[in-house]
Amino acid sequence: MPAYSFEALDAQGQTRKGVLDADTARSARGLLRAQALIPLNIALVGGDETPSGWRKRLGRRAVFNAGALAIWTRQLAGLIISGLPLERALNALAEEAETEEQGHLVAALRAEVNAGASFARALATQPREFSPIYTAVIGAGEQSGQLGLVLDRLADDLEQRQALREKLIGAALYPAIVTGIAIIVVAFLVTYVVPQIAAVFVGTKRALPLLTTLMLGLSAFVRAYGWALLGAALLAAFGIKLALAREDWRLRFDALWLRLPLLGRLTRGHNATRFAGTLAMLTSAGVPILRALQSAAETLGNHAMRADALDAVVLVREGAPLASALAQKKRFPGLLAMFARLGEQTGELPQMLQRAANQLGAEVQRRALHLATILEPLLIVTMGIIVLLIVLAVLLPIIQLNQFVK
Repeated sequence: MPAYSFEALDAQGQTRKGVLDADTARSARGLLRAQALIPLNIALVGGDETPSGWRKRLGRRAVFNAGALAIWTRQLAGLIISGLPLERALNALAEEAETEEQGHLVAALRAEVNAGASFARALATQPREFSPIYTAVIGAGEQSGQLGLVLDRLADDLEQRQALREKLIGAALYPAIVTGIAIIVVAFLVTYVVPQIAAVFVGTKRALPLLTTLMLGLSAFVRAYGWALLGAALLAAFGIKLALAREDWRLRFDALWLRLPLLGRLTRGHNATRFAGTLAMLTSAGVPILRALQSAAETLGNHAMRADALDAVVLVREGAPLASALAQKKRFPGLLAMFARLGEQTGELPQMLQRAANQLGAEVQRRALHLATILEPLLIVTMGIIVLLIVLAVLLPIIQLNQFVK
């Protein structure tokens, strides 16, 4: 049964807003009148079906970001574990939603569940908000009768991924800011400050120092062709993006990226962490191993590692143990195959995969912080050297002129 958001007046003239379930908008108005309310506005939750409504829906942002989805999942898990029926739990979350969009989304899910759909099927109607993996885990929880526990594990996984993402972004933020400021400062000095000061010495008709001459030549080149260079760089970036849209080119690029000394190992660890964590979550929820492997492989951002994971799916389908299949793919860390082997031998594969994900995640954080620690002083020293060269290019003619006057 669809859900409708409403705005109505009560007997005291107060405006009331909310969401109710009804077959049609006309039925929704009838329900409001039965409650002694005068309907002012009735709207189908999720948007209208007109062309303009579809354009608006296609252009809107997701209601749940990564952090909000983790919080919402944790809240729903707590309500389900405490014994509250799913319909009442969704109704409570819809009423306590932080934003109107979240309230409408949860109300739409509740309407689908009230109409007889499973919770996983209701989530599948909102692919922009809930990934196929999220939906698959919920479906497995419903089938096993452990929806609350599965939701709790899913919330743990979402929170761990969010924490890892925030630490990686935090490690890269300072070097990115320093690099951006350095580029702006150097561009300003080269294109404006150096020509203004050096023009004074050009009029003396004396030979300028080599460093000053080179700096003036660089300044003239940047002022004359700077916009052309910027346009060429943008075109090159667009061309690279188009090339990477092709699967074969993207596969080669990602394979080369993994061979980089520092960034390659960081990428391998991050993708392996995501793969192991997703596989642990799916198998613990009762998803069959082949389906879990397929879903975990599709979460990998590096296409070369994704291809290796899909090859491992084929090997497992042919009867090979998971540890053996992963050990044959050298792009995956050996730690993952080792923990998979221990899990298969002890019958605790989900727990061992989660341990592997935890250890790999900790290693990724350590490497990211180490890389940021190296980059910070390196960028500062590089910036200092560039500014020093610019200052020397300005000061050398002054020193030369002072010696000539003496």
